[in-house]
Parts: sequence; C-alpha cells; structure tokens
Amino acid sequence: MSITYIPAAVRRLVVERAGNRCEYCLLPADVAFFPHEVDHVIAEKHGGKTEADNLAFSCWRCNRHKGSDLGSFDPQTQNFSLLFNPRTQALVSTHLQPLSKRVSSDKKSFAICLSSSTS
Repeated sequence: MSITYIPAAVRRLVVERAGNRCEYCLLPADVAFFPHEVDHVIAEKHGGKTEADNLAFSCWRCNRHKGSDLGSFDPQTQNFSLLFNPRTQALVSTHLQPLSKRVSSDKKSFAICLSSSTS
C-alpha cells in the first residue's frame, strides 16, 4: 500500500471512472465490509506514477492479494504471468453472479465465483 499523497480530485476521478466498484473484481464499494482504496496499478517501487492512468479503485481484498507485484508464477504451469491491469485489459463479467434477482439493479449484491481445478 502506498504512502504517497493522492490529491482528492484525482481520487474522485478514479472512483467515478470505476463506477464506485473495484476495478479488479467489480465489488460495489457500498456493499464491501472494508472500504475500497485507490491503488497503484504499477507500484511506485516498479516505476509506477501517481497519476490517474496508473491508479485503480480497488477493494481491500484485491489490493492485498495484488500487493505491489507485477505478476506471479502460475501454480499449474510454473510460467510467469502478468497480473490483471484494469487500464489495459477487460474483466470477464461472467465471474460475478447476483445473489438475488429481486434486488434493484443499482443495489445488487454480488458473489465472486472463483473456479478451482480440483478434478
């Protein structure tokens, strides 16, 4: 997590651009247990700048799992893979499923469905 000051106007721009949802998992900020954070997509220690194009609105869990890394080793293939970059890649929306179809669309709760390859 960065200790660099991010101006309030830049924070607002990042939150509005994200639609008040985590840019990694799409969890709405108003239903999250912990507050969302403005995150450096490319960490400062890797040369990332504190500019809107390098900032993402992130839920607590996604920000902690990502950390300051740029990538990780795939446990199945042992190949190095870059982590998801919300500025340059599109998230596949099929990873989210509404918990209730009776809730109005602007207040839906979502479950993050993680697939595991245990077969």
